Amino acid sequence: MTGQADSNLPFKGKTVLITGSGTGIGQAIAAKFAENGASIIIMGRRQKPLDETKKILLKTMSSVGSSAKVISFPGVDVSDEQSLIDMYSSIKSTSESLDIIVNNAGVSGPVKVFTNAEYGEFKECVAIHLTGTFFTSVHGLDLLSKNGKIITISTFFTEESKFEQRPYRFRTPYTAAQGAKNRLAEALAWELTDRGIRSIATNPGPVHSDRIYKTVYPKAAAEFLRIGGFKDMKSSVIELILSRVLPHLGDSTTEIASRRKEIAQEIIKSRIDTSSNQDDLEHSIAELINKLYNIAEKIQENTKKMIVDGEFLAQEDVAEMVLTLSSEKISRLLNGRVVPNDRVFYTVKPAISSFVQRTDSDQNLGTVLISTSTSDSLDLSRIEVLCQTMLNNGQKKIIILSPKEIDQLSKYPQYRANLSDEANLRDSLNQIKSNFGPITGLIHFTGRPDYSRSLLEHSRQDWESLVDRFIHTPAMVTKHMVTVLAPEGALEDPVRFKESSGNVIIVGPDWPKGEKVSGLIKARAELFRGALRPFIVTANQELSDVLSSKICIYLVLPGNFDNGGVDEEQLGDSISRLISRSKNRLQYETIFCIGN
Repeated sequence: MTGQADSNLPFKGKTVLITGSGTGIGQAIAAKFAENGASIIIMGRRQKPLDETKKILLKTMSSVGSSAKVISFPGVDVSDEQSLIDMYSSIKSTSESLDIIVNNAGVSGPVKVFTNAEYGEFKECVAIHLTGTFFTSVHGLDLLSKNGKIITISTFFTEESKFEQRPYRFRTPYTAAQGAKNRLAEALAWELTDRGIRSIATNPGPVHSDRIYKTVYPKAAAEFLRIGGFKDMKSSVIELILSRVLPHLGDSTTEIASRRKEIAQEIIKSRIDTSSNQDDLEHSIAELINKLYNIAEKIQENTKKMIVDGEFLAQEDVAEMVLTLSSEKISRLLNGRVVPNDRVFYTVKPAISSFVQRTDSDQNLGTVLISTSTSDSLDLSRIEVLCQTMLNNGQKKIIILSPKEIDQLSKYPQYRANLSDEANLRDSLNQIKSNFGPITGLIHFTGRPDYSRSLLEHSRQDWESLVDRFIHTPAMVTKHMVTVLAPEGALEDPVRFKESSGNVIIVGPDWPKGEKVSGLIKARAELFRGALRPFIVTANQELSDVLSSKICIYLVLPGNFDNGGVDEEQLGDSISRLISRSKNRLQYETIFCIGN
């Protein structure tokens, strides 16, 4: 009877590796494959959840008459390349091969407006979602059988296609990493065609999980309260209270009451609020916590209103989709695609244009910074053309910010700064502001990756350099420039952002040039462009809708989609128009693909 049941299981004889499989969606995916006869390799950072998952899987296998096995690898962090190498080496030593890799590991990342988010948390989120996915896939290739599959789980809260941007406020690192992850799944499909390995991404909508209910929604509610204010509390006091409360959400009423008392005592002792006594402060804290719950529930209800039947997906629904995409027929039909796995009707505003409208009334002609860490001769030539165009248009002062002196631009004031070092960048910007007065805008050039090089050839150092250059550095430059454009004290008192104005422009990377560019080259080109687009629209939404700021961030991507051609004078003129805007006149368009 067991043998008969075993032979009817569709994934009998297959081995599936699932990252982040100790809890949540990863555990549900593992259970679904176990139910269908596959052997499962589970992995994650913590031993205990993996032990619990292994028990569930073995019980499931027994119930369906499966003779498959479960292998567990605790202590494996997908952002740690060596731990992945060690895991795959161990698998190889057992002569085990893989048929399916499921990239599921993820973290919520910081849930905070980008101006106040910690840079370290930004990097960690990108490291797990994007770098972890990349190296889990690449180092697993030698073990993947022909016709193997790589299934990557991303999110619809980013971009499923370049023309539909879905900002996710307070989640800039998450949207940047997930946007790039979608494009990575497409690129891997092109890179791996010769090996017969298929790559597909699936983007679930909101899924029932503790991460949403206990982390994302409450943290978003806390950020709304910090920015919007509550009673007469300072933003710093609100932040302190809620940071102490968030880890204890879901605790008993008695436990929460005890926390209130401790927090009130801490505030009074530290003298950050001298206007309240113990009882009044405890009462205010109780009201604040209640408001936190109300806002978190409202966020949840508003999200449900975007779903056709008002229901979040169950974790088992995502598992069912992954199982389906892993089948021979469906994986062949959908190879290289990003597949929606949601029923969400998310209306989006247009963000992308190919033309910068001329507006004669804009006269933002103060001091502009131009920053770059690339020595690309084309970029330097573009900067030279841009500088001259801006001067012709009445720009008063142009300052160059780069890691080393640029002889080609010697007639402009130059400051040296390590754009990958947060403290160094922040100090440099403050020094420039101190020496030259208010800065009205910044233009940052990223340069271009080498599209002729296979993604599979990149070492850890190569990959990290690309991620730094095309994700981390633009994000950090944007964050600290926005802080410079804002009035003093805006980070601590968010209402002051209403007084801020100015523009930040990220330029690059280019679209590949040529009359007949292959799909492989196009897919490589989209990888980091796919990180910058959702980052830009999310950051802009936070600035305009949350902080009521007049600061605008633009992304200029040189090259049209026909042949990648760029009219350098037109590009310079378009950037010059954007940096001189007193506000975003087109209201929604913040990404410009400028060709010839």
